[in-house]
Formats: sequence, structure tokens, C-alpha cells
Amino acid sequence: MIRSLFSGVTGLRNHQLRLDVIGNNVANVNTTAFKSGRVAFKEGFAQLVSGATRPPGNQGGVNPVQVGLGSQVASVDTLFSQGNVETTGIGTDLAIQGNSFFVVSKGNQFFYTRAGNFQLDADGRLVSPANGFVVQGRVAVNGTFQDGIQDIRLPFGQKTAALPTSNTTLAGNLDAAAQVFSQGTAATVDPLDPSQRQIPGNERSYKDVSITVYDSLGEQHELKMVLYKSGPSEWSWQIDPTGMDIDATFGTAGISIVGGTNPFTFLPDGTLDTNPATFVPPQISFRPNSGAADVTITIDPRGAGVNGLTQFAGTHNSVLRDQDGYTSGSLQSFSIDRTGTIVGSFTNGTTQPLGQIVLSDFNNPGGLMRVGDNMYSTSGNSGSPVYGFALEGAQSEIVSGALEMSNVDLAQEFTSMIVAERGYQANSRVITTSDRLLEELVNMKR
Repeated sequence: MIRSLFSGVTGLRNHQLRLDVIGNNVANVNTTAFKSGRVAFKEGFAQLVSGATRPPGNQGGVNPVQVGLGSQVASVDTLFSQGNVETTGIGTDLAIQGNSFFVVSKGNQFFYTRAGNFQLDADGRLVSPANGFVVQGRVAVNGTFQDGIQDIRLPFGQKTAALPTSNTTLAGNLDAAAQVFSQGTAATVDPLDPSQRQIPGNERSYKDVSITVYDSLGEQHELKMVLYKSGPSEWSWQIDPTGMDIDATFGTAGISIVGGTNPFTFLPDGTLDTNPATFVPPQISFRPNSGAADVTITIDPRGAGVNGLTQFAGTHNSVLRDQDGYTSGSLQSFSIDRTGTIVGSFTNGTTQPLGQIVLSDFNNPGGLMRVGDNMYSTSGNSGSPVYGFALEGAQSEIVSGALEMSNVDLAQEFTSMIVAERGYQANSRVITTSDRLLEELVNMKR
């Protein structure tokens, strides 16, 4: 039979395969994070008609005579170029900017995907809705990341423990023009004594400050403090235990002064003298009636320059602020940042990291095998996965509230479709022409 007949058949098969790949690309033009395919051809077998000969003496050599026997498919490549990012506004929709993959699991088997249209299942696990595979990462317990890669789980209603207050800040201004607090006829100075406060001139010589603090059970207590002028550049302080739900048998009337500089001394420029050799922030302790552990709080009046406690002529505006305790709370929402860290917002107004999504990189992503549902698995030529976190071990970053679109270029696909169609048509002409030659050969004997 004529060799060209079989060469044409191989061309038909290969161009049909190219059309199959193009058709799959076009069909997935709107598939989330789909990566297009590309077919590469190579020459098939070549029949040796006569071999090459070396130049004998003064004569020239002869090249080999070979006839090709058609084409073959060299490869079907997956093009992992970056797709455009589409904003969805859904917090669990994630897109990767870079070359990494999300890691999902089915039991003990890991798969890899670029499609980040994730959802929460009934157990609070972050899963792929296509097949229920669970997104992998590291989890945080009480805000601290744990070792190991495991299922990302975000159960709404999970609790965060109460945190007792340990630090608070004292800042603002004390009136430098106020007179020294007068005790009048009293035996000792007591800025909490109403009769001493009513002495003329004393109304500007003291300042009450307070803040809500928390014990280890999340119970609220009102920490009160009075500042009063005790010298030209000195202000003393005293704790007011009234109104606090504390055990009055603890310390002195329920409050124990652990230590601290008293009085506060101010420099000529109005700033607080915080000489590290002599200055110690006030520290107090109290025992709650709720049965919680004793609470020890440091009251820090220091600041950068005039941002701490100051003494300038003018109105009093000093306050206690920025305490670090809180009551217990329940998870009510979460967000995902560019590093894949999942940050939970709790009903007590606090935020804590809940987990971090892991990413995977490969030396040869083109060696991954498609397994359906926008998933890939490793092969012998993909290399082992290298796990890391966005902008940490991996150079990719995560975009929350967005999805990566398909990287299919319709203009390129339609152009390739025309080329494949013409290639198919040309090979079919080779077959029909070969058929006519055979027909003429058969018809030689009539």
C-alpha cells in the first residue's frame, strides 16, 4: 500500500486530538482557575530506503535516503499561566497570585488545586464544594499556631477565654496652674474626703480617673484612681476601692499597692520624669469576690514625649485607657488576609488567628496529573510538593473575596481551531489522493 495513505491517517488522528484539546479549552472558558492545554506534534517513524556512504577516494559521499511515515503527538502540555482575578465579595472565595496551589485532602490523600471557591460544611470545615475535599493548613489554639498540617475548621460559636487585665495606660494633662491640694484642718491629706475636696481652691487640685478592668473569669471591675497635687511639680496618686466588687479582706480595703513611684515628678518642660534609675510604674493588686484569681495591674504613665502624662497650664484631661483584658466571647465572623491567615472576630470585640491556609509549590507543575473537579495529583515528573505559607515559604499571595478565572484565550483557541481544521482537511486530501492513485493502479488490469 502507498505510504502516504498511512501518513495521512496519522495526520488525521493527531489533528483530531488537537481539536479535542481545543474543544476542552473552549468548554472550560468560564471554569474557575482552569488551565488551558496545548498539543505539540513530532515527526513519526522514518523508513530508511538507503543508508549514507562515506566519500570513497576522490568521490563525494551519499546522504541517507529516508521517507517519513507520518506524525505523532509529542506532548499535551498544561499551561499554568496566571488567570485574571474576578472579585466576588464572598469571604471564603480565594485566588492565588503566583504559581502555588491550595492543598486539599480526601482522608490521607492530598490533592492540589487553583480553584479557591471554598465553602464551610456542617462541621465548620473549609471544603471544596465540587467534591467535599477539606482545605489544609495549620490551626491556632487560643491564638497560637500549632505544628503540623491538618484540616482547617472554623466552627461558629467556639469560645475564647477571658483574659484578666494586667496593664493599663495613664495619659493626658494635669493642670500646672492648680494649687497644692490643701488638707485644711484634717490630720492627714485624703483626696477622697469630700470635706477636703470642698476646700476653696482644691476643686482644680485633684483629678479622678477610672477604667473598666477584667478578672480571670471575665467579670468587670471599675478601677478608680485619684491624682492630686502634692508639690509645685509633684502629683501624688491614690487608689479608690469604692464601688469595686472585691474581697475587702484582701490587702488594705481590698486593694494592695504592690509598688510604684509616688508622687509623680514633672520636669520643667512639663513632661513626666521617668528616670529609669528611680521611676517605677504603679502596680496594684485586688482579689475579686467572683472567686477569680487575684488581679495585678500595672498602671503606666510613661509615653513618648508629651504622649504620656504631662503637666501644663490648662484643663485636666488625664485618663486611664488601653487596658488589655477582656471577657469571654464567641466566634461571630472571620476574614482571610493576603498571607492566608484566618482571623476570627469574637463577640467580646477581640480578634484572634484561627488558622493559616497552606500552599504548595512544585518544581515542574506541568508534570501534575488532572484528576477532575479542578484537582491535580502528583506524578513521577512533577516533583514532590514543597509546602509553605503565602509570602513566607511560598512567594505567592492569597486574594480573599476573589476567584481566579480561566486562562483560556478565545482568540488564540479559535485561531488554533482554524489551523487544526485546515491541517485535518489537508491530511484528508492526502488520503483521497492516495486512494485515487491506488484506483488507477488497480484499473491498469482491465
